[in-house]
Amino acid sequence: MRPVLNRIMLYVRDVQATCDFYERHFGFVSQRQADDRVVELSAPGGGAILMLHPAAKSVKTGQVTVKLVFDIEDVDGFKAKCLEQGLAFGATHQADGYRFANGKDPDGNTVSISSRAFSRA
Repeated sequence: MRPVLNRIMLYVRDVQATCDFYERHFGFVSQRQADDRVVELSAPGGGAILMLHPAAKSVKTGQVTVKLVFDIEDVDGFKAKCLEQGLAFGATHQADGYRFANGKDPDGNTVSISSRAFSRA
């Protein structure tokens, strides 16, 4: 049996604000258990589950060692839609056959939208 990466834990200051962010901009659906501090966010199209855990006061959020990358075929179109909803991404960058742009979630974690999965290598 091989392990499968299916869940990513984010330690956040405001669980509800972070739920709202990923639901509004990326279409995630939250699932909460009454007796659990962790909220799971699932994307309707599948993919990894984001697990939101309240961060301890000693945890420094928004570290640059983690970046969530979302596969988006039309990077500029998605950026424009998000901007209407209050989420501004930075400049769109052209890489080796794909485009990407970076933004931040409410805790300063980097989120990227990228057409890399759709590029023709």
